[in-house]
Amino acid sequence: MSENQQSYRQIIKATSLFGGVQVFQIIIQVIRSKAIAVLLGPAGMGIAGLLNSTVGLISGITNFGLGTSAVKDISAAHATGNNDMIARVITVLRRLVWLTGLLGSLVTLILSKLLSKITFGNYDYTLAFIWIAITLLFNQLTTGQLALLQGMRKLRHLARANVTGSALGLIFTLPLYYFWGIDGIVPGIIVASIISLMSSWFYSRKVEIINVKVTRKETCLLGKNMMTMGFFISLSGLASLGASYLVRIFIRSFGSIDQVGLYNAGFTIITTYVGLVLTAMGTDYFPRLSAIAHSNSLCKQTINQQAEIVLLILAPIILVFLVFIRWVVILLYSTKFVAVNDMITWAALGMFFKAISWCIAFILLAKSASKLFFWTELLGNVNMLLLNLLGYYLWGLTGLGISYLTGFLVYMLMVYFISKKKFEFAFDPVFRKIFVIQFALALSCFIVVKLLDKAFYYPIGIILIAISLNYSYKELDKRIALRETITDICRNIRKREK
Repeated sequence: MSENQQSYRQIIKATSLFGGVQVFQIIIQVIRSKAIAVLLGPAGMGIAGLLNSTVGLISGITNFGLGTSAVKDISAAHATGNNDMIARVITVLRRLVWLTGLLGSLVTLILSKLLSKITFGNYDYTLAFIWIAITLLFNQLTTGQLALLQGMRKLRHLARANVTGSALGLIFTLPLYYFWGIDGIVPGIIVASIISLMSSWFYSRKVEIINVKVTRKETCLLGKNMMTMGFFISLSGLASLGASYLVRIFIRSFGSIDQVGLYNAGFTIITTYVGLVLTAMGTDYFPRLSAIAHSNSLCKQTINQQAEIVLLILAPIILVFLVFIRWVVILLYSTKFVAVNDMITWAALGMFFKAISWCIAFILLAKSASKLFFWTELLGNVNMLLLNLLGYYLWGLTGLGISYLTGFLVYMLMVYFISKKKFEFAFDPVFRKIFVIQFALALSCFIVVKLLDKAFYYPIGIILIAISLNYSYKELDKRIALRETITDICRNIRKREK
């Protein structure tokens, strides 16, 4: 097997593992969203979205990006094979997540009244913010445990922790929505965070870490780099969370809580369901890219390979959503949410540019260019915020889909030219060919859906989906011998049955 084929198979292996996890979590998310949509309606979804986005914003300010920066430090220590160093880094991480988690809870508690006024325009939700303040500590402790598993490359434990937390969270929160309605939203948020913490703690305990004594001075010394890099990651994440928060406030002010709920539903479909490929790949991609960050040529090769696989898997999914978006929305939510159809179709095209920019932007973190990463993300988020506000003001929810497409096109061009100048990055001809073919098919689907009646666009759309699937299958087969792999899996299944 060639080195390139091994690299492609590593990408597929990680994608398969965490793709399965993401599919399971998406099923959980579908059931939860369906329950909220049916039991609470768009207004309930809007309230839940505003509470979660506000908590996410405070967390982004106070968590110092430890969920990402710690993975890099733990991975580096793990690569040395020095158990003492590994234990010291993890001990420092555990102290830092306690400090930052308590900070987040305290800030939310103190500002609860102000947060209610800013977020909802009244003080009715002050008590809600007081109660959910504790979730910032729970969530940060969970982040620390998951960073440990990812940094130590215990990917199966990490997958099981995520699956268990999601499944149990659903089981224990659904009855709250059923019996208490909108009043069950806050208890549901708290219960879900507790269960996630318990699940991550259970699996992280399976990783053997030796006991070491780390002084306060050592904690400051070892934690300095982790906090410095994490600080810039946190700032960039804060820009994204802040932009999302302001968009929701803008929609509530110029529209309604129901419109916020529709916005949440639409972008949950795009970022969670369509974006599952990126989430699945991200767990392994960042550590793998960090390991070869010293070589610009290896980074270029790895990014192109990753981008090829992303598009080959993602493109057919996008086409399915474009053609069958009405039924997808009804299945995931209800007929009350079909108003987001146009927004989603525009945003689905934007996923192509988001996927490409996602693959490139990781090089900034892998190269430890944290300041450059921060300014790039800040400019990208400010641009997206302005486009979102303008888009909603002019065209409502549909305008948010148009702004999503435009914003990620601009962001992709920005990170591409920065990476080209700083790290000699460029797209390979093979990747460019894949992009042109798959994007042309998606654009054709988009035009067909917009211009033709259902009786015509369904059969034409199905043909375009089949072409995209066939092309992706052939290209994947060239890289990882997909046909041979599937044959081996079927043979093994038949052996077990016998």
